[in-house]
Amino acid sequence: MNSKAGQRIALISVHGDPAIEIGKEEAGGQNVYVRHVGEALARLGWQVDMYTRRISAAQDAIVQHSPNCRTIRLQAGNLEFVPRDNLFEYLPEFIKNFQLFQKQHNLSYELVHTNYWLSSWVGMRLKELIGCKQVHTYHSIGAVKYNTINDIPPIATKRLEVERQILETAETIVATSPQEKAHMRQLLSTKGNINIIPCGTDIHSFGSIERQAARAELELDAEAKLVLYVGRFDQRKGIETLVRAVRESKFFGNEQLRVIIGGGSVPGQSDGIERDRIEAIVKELGMTDFVKFPGRLSQDILPTYYAASDVCVVPSHYEPFGLVAIEAMASGTPVVASDVGGLQFTVVPEETGLLAPPQNFAAFATAIDRILEDTEWRDKLGKTAKKHVQSNFSWDGVASQLSELYSEILQPALILEEIALLSK
Repeated sequence: MNSKAGQRIALISVHGDPAIEIGKEEAGGQNVYVRHVGEALARLGWQVDMYTRRISAAQDAIVQHSPNCRTIRLQAGNLEFVPRDNLFEYLPEFIKNFQLFQKQHNLSYELVHTNYWLSSWVGMRLKELIGCKQVHTYHSIGAVKYNTINDIPPIATKRLEVERQILETAETIVATSPQEKAHMRQLLSTKGNINIIPCGTDIHSFGSIERQAARAELELDAEAKLVLYVGRFDQRKGIETLVRAVRESKFFGNEQLRVIIGGGSVPGQSDGIERDRIEAIVKELGMTDFVKFPGRLSQDILPTYYAASDVCVVPSHYEPFGLVAIEAMASGTPVVASDVGGLQFTVVPEETGLLAPPQNFAAFATAIDRILEDTEWRDKLGKTAKKHVQSNFSWDGVASQLSELYSEILQPALILEEIALLSK
């Protein structure tokens, strides 16, 4: 980045706190994306302020990640966790406190990059109020999500309206895969600009440890057949598909078979309820002896779990991108994933892993078995997967593409500023 060094931008992620521990309630891929994009943009010279909603008085109002990058938590409603489907009514207060923070600290933003539909509504209002440009990343498309669930929330109508509107009014949308772009055009609007820039991963952390060293650290048998799931407990993540596929696997009954289902949960919250449901299925199928639930896997230990595994399964009903898949592949671990959305973009069938129809237990079982029974092919897939991610999905590479996009959008404003300076 050249003339843009030091320019201040805002990343807005109302419900996805970039500074929170990944794996907690409502904390997943979006949090990882915003945090790493923000930090990587800061390394390129941008001044990055990441705005999110504060949910506890115990939380710091400002978290400084690096000299040029910080998370700013604004109050919107009571200081408590609120599920994302219930947050819309608090957005006007979020905007009011955003502007108040701006005024108190003498800040101005020519560009905001919003994340998820709630933040897009905030961004559209800020365009009217402060005249900024807006870039938006969906992370999840309501029209796709609501086709995969039975209980449609009351907020659905508003979400669908806002998601169409943001596509037609933002300076550009950042789609993370060609498949996500296609869904936008098919389900939302033929109007508006869309650029494809993928998500990224930490290619230095993931892939930093070899399989046998990872197994020794986790005290796992060197000959174990280890199947891994990482992610939130949510029915749409398809964990039941994984469990039932393992029950149908030809390795079921093999004393070397191990399954690890990693992810945090809060008793009584939606993720806690889903974990209880999955554990009940595991018990019903007689799998408790070899299926383990270690809880939330911190970013420090997560690379070790990926590296220790023979295969990582991503059985989501839908994923616009799927960060877990590229984290696993960066670690040299092949992936079996649902043949949907961005997973069709990140996983190269027969080269970095395999794809299977979502919710198809038998197809997932077959795919898992193919990798578990051929260790030489498993290793070949893993090596190709690692090279694939290193070449295409580093956070610095993603941030570089975003930086160029921001610069193009802001270029007219910069020219006007230079003209004004020259005329003085």
